[in-house]
This record gives sequence, structure tokens and C-alpha cells, in this order.
Amino acid sequence: MHERIDEATFVQSMAQTLMRELASGAAVSSIPPITDAARDAHHASQNSVTTPFPEAATGWAETDAAIHRLLSQLTFAYPISAPTHLHAPAAPLAGYRRDFPILQRHVHGKPLIWFDNAATSQKPQAVIDAISNFYTHHNANIHRGNHHLSQQASAMFDAVRDRVATFIQAPSAANIVFVRGTTEGINFIANTFGECQIHAGDEVLVSQLEHHSNILPWQKLCQQKNAILRVIPIDQQGDILLEDYQALLSKKTKLVAISHVSNVIGTLLPVQEMIALAHHQGAYVVLDGAQSIPHLPINVTALDCDFFVFSGHKMYGPTGVGVVYGKQHLLESLPPWQVGGGMIQHVTFTESRYAQSPQRFEAGTASIADVIGLGAAIDYLQSIGMATIQHAEQQLMAYAVAQLEQVPKLRLIAAPRHRIGALPFIIEGVTLEDLARHLDQAGIALRIGHHCAQPALAFFNQQRVARASFGLYNTPAEIDQLTRVLLRCNYSDGYSGK
Repeated sequence: MHERIDEATFVQSMAQTLMRELASGAAVSSIPPITDAARDAHHASQNSVTTPFPEAATGWAETDAAIHRLLSQLTFAYPISAPTHLHAPAAPLAGYRRDFPILQRHVHGKPLIWFDNAATSQKPQAVIDAISNFYTHHNANIHRGNHHLSQQASAMFDAVRDRVATFIQAPSAANIVFVRGTTEGINFIANTFGECQIHAGDEVLVSQLEHHSNILPWQKLCQQKNAILRVIPIDQQGDILLEDYQALLSKKTKLVAISHVSNVIGTLLPVQEMIALAHHQGAYVVLDGAQSIPHLPINVTALDCDFFVFSGHKMYGPTGVGVVYGKQHLLESLPPWQVGGGMIQHVTFTESRYAQSPQRFEAGTASIADVIGLGAAIDYLQSIGMATIQHAEQQLMAYAVAQLEQVPKLRLIAAPRHRIGALPFIIEGVTLEDLARHLDQAGIALRIGHHCAQPALAFFNQQRVARASFGLYNTPAEIDQLTRVLLRCNYSDGYSGK
């Protein structure tokens, strides 16, 4: 038999409990419905003895309504109209978090939550160990020495070229050129292939979604060559307008340079169809894979792109290393970009003969340890399976979208059909600097700014946004924590728009 508690006391007590949970970081979606069982538990915890609970269910419905009315009148509480329940997906990759030492640290006394993966990913211990092992036991220059360490280092370096080719399903290691990253890779293509292929009056197509690194080299080239840079439009959802793209293609189109995945809004472009349409007009395609390589299985042979470029540091590898894949007949036709040691066959003061591709494009001492680290990152990803990573991250993204949509005044930027990796947003009335400060104090690392994609953001009438970007080690619990902090941001004293 229930002891007695009056409804007003119960409403006040329950409201205070809910508000304490909100203030401590509980998500609204995590607060259970006010069932009889919940009331019994709450009653027992309060040890209140007054009047009896109403026996009729309708009485409890009236109590629920009273609680929600009370909460909605409090300016510092989340205005709940009805309890919301989101079921977090499983976290099948959560066990891999222990492989990343930095994820064990705390920031401002809070566990680090790394939501800045589109800028750079964290590194598993296997990658750190591979780099350390190289410097500890094998450090030597490559391809230039007959001694044991040089031969070991050369074999290790060359093996990574094979592993990269297998990872992206290229025909052979001869298709793989090592560069410092995606930016250098695109500049390499612009300054070799572009110099040879683009002439006055020719057209180069880029999309509205591009990172500056896939705009500026082509803009510069077109200005130098008196060629024309054209922009492939997108719709308000952030998806490519394929019919408009097809209309832009013509015999004047010599090159299409597009991202596989947008770095700022996460759009997965329909690249297979876009590549086929470009080839039908005789145009070549450069695919920026910086944001797709850590999230998707890549098959450059099936895609039929002419060039594919990516960075190591976004796929759990080290900074300072990247890859250009090129079709072999195209690489063989290109002049060297940088010249010096390691890319020659014979040199005199009057003439020189250069090495074959890909060594022709790798002048000077390579970032050998970083290439070794890239190989370890590939091994790590393959041990998990890219299809497994893709499936888990798709579930996480869907959950993140659903959770953030519950935050008052929060607006997600764009809504592409297929969003991968990146989730940009703003909160009306909340400055990005205040938002970043509160998130940082909670141990959450994400980026605010234009994300090197100013034309894309301008299309959505934004100059700067917050961007949460996800990796294989992120979990629904971290999404919940992000949501809790964003809910509190709406009602914190330090915010304009309170």
C-alpha cells in the first residue's frame, strides 16, 4: 500500500529531480516516462509521507501534464513538450578505443571526446609503434645504400606502396605516388597534368562543395592558362544537381575536380556517375578522397577515376604523408614536378634522364617513417574491415542527426541524401566562440570556422559554423554528452540569446 504524498509536493519534487538531471548533463531523451514504476521508485527515494497517490491512470496523466507545465515555465530549463526516446545504436567498434592512447586522457578534468576527425584523426598505438620502431631499429635512407639498414628501410618503404595499392584496389604499386598530403597531391597534378592538358579556352569543373585545396590550384592554373573555371551547383540539401552538371559538360571540359565526400557538410557525391559522364565528354577526373578514405571501402579501378588523392593523417596515420593514385599511362606521360636526388637515372651538366614513374615524382628524401606509419594505419583499418567501419559510422551519424535535432534553436546545415563523417550546425543566438568554449570545457574537441570551404558555406548563407566530425572510435555515449552540453548552452548565463 502506497503511503500518502500530495500531488503538488510530488510535482515540485519530480520537477526538481528532472532539473537536477538536466543541470548535471542528462539528455532529455534519457529521462524515462513518468510511469507508475518510476513514481514508486521516486517516492521511495524521497521518503515522503503525506496523502495517497491517486489510483486512477488519468490522475497520473494530469500529474504528468502539471510537471511539463511547471518545467515549461522555467526559463532555465529545457522546455519539454513531451518526453522523447531515442534508442542509441550499438557501438560495435567501441572496443577499438583502447588502441588510441590519446583517448584515455582528460581535458579540463573531463574525458576527451574527439569530434574533429575531419581535420585530423587520432593515431592507434600500432601506428605510433611502427614509427618508433623504424627510428629505433631501421632508420636509414632508402634506395641509395648497399648496407643492411638501407636495404631494410627500402624494403619496408616499398612494401607500403604495395599495401596502398591493395587498400584502394589499384592495378599495381606503379600507380602510387607518395606526397606530403592531399594539398600537395592536387598541386602536383595541377602542375604536371594540368600544365600539359589545359589550354586557353578550356574548361575545368569543380563543385560548389570543394575544399579550398581543390579550388585554388585549378583557379591559379586557369588564370595562368586563360582557361575557364566552372562551378557544379548543388541544391539546398547539399546534393549535386546532376542535370546541371551534365549540362555544364562539353567538349571544352578538359578536367573535372571533385571531392568524394565534402569536408564541411559530409555530402557523399555520386562520383561513379559523375566520372562516367565526364569520360563520355572526353574529360579527365581528379577525385579528392581525403574525407572518404577513412570511412568507405575505396576501389579506384571500379570508380575509373583518373587520379585519386588522399592524406594519411585523416585515416589514423601520421601527418606529412599522402598518396596520389594515377592511371599508369597518365603518370608515364607526365613530366617531373620537383627535381633532385632519387628521381633520376643519369645526370650531366648538359642533360639528364629521369626515373620512371612513380619514382620520377618523388624527388629528395621521402618522409620514410611517415610512410611506414601509413602502412601500419592501413593494416589497422584492414584488420577491422572498411565495410564494418562504414556500417557502424552510418548508424552513428543517423543517431547524431536525430539527437542534435532535439536541441532548441540548433540548425543543422544542409541535409544531403548520404552524409558521411561531418555534421555542421549553428545555434541561433549563441556565438560560435561561446559554443566552442563551453564544449572545450566539457572535454569535447570540435572545430568552428569556415573549414577551408568558404564557397560552400556561402551558398548556405553562412560564414562560419561548428562542425562535429566522427571517426571509428566515436560512440553514441559521446553523442549523448555532446547533446547534453548543447542543451545547457541554450540556457547558460554567458550566452547572448538567453
